[in-house]
Amino acid sequence: MRFLADQDVYASTVSFLRSLGHDVLPVATIGLAQADDAELLCRASQEARILLTRDRDFGGLVFVQGAGTGVIYLRILPSMQDAVHSEMVTVLTNYTENELRTSFVVIEPGRHRIRKLGP
Repeated sequence: MRFLADQDVYASTVSFLRSLGHDVLPVATIGLAQADDAELLCRASQEARILLTRDRDFGGLVFVQGAGTGVIYLRILPSMQDAVHSEMVTVLTNYTENELRTSFVVIEPGRHRIRKLGP
């Protein structure tokens, strides 16, 4: 799967996803570390990537303003990385890339919630 990793995503999460064979593009590597949320959603959509973030503000943009593409919101702290990574594997196994590109997913230790975007 193809991901755009927001600047707040831990490097260990980027490395973890890459170790599973996923294409993860950190925003800092393309000069977007200071970009606003709407710009990140636009870029993810243009590149057919799922936005990966720890910023809860994306829920408002996606649902209230109808902006962007699929988002995976990680409710993660350093002490819970292994549990969240384990739940990420569950999500990436049970949903296709196309399903995730049209959904807002919240991943936390031991569980996830998924909500389809749009009508």
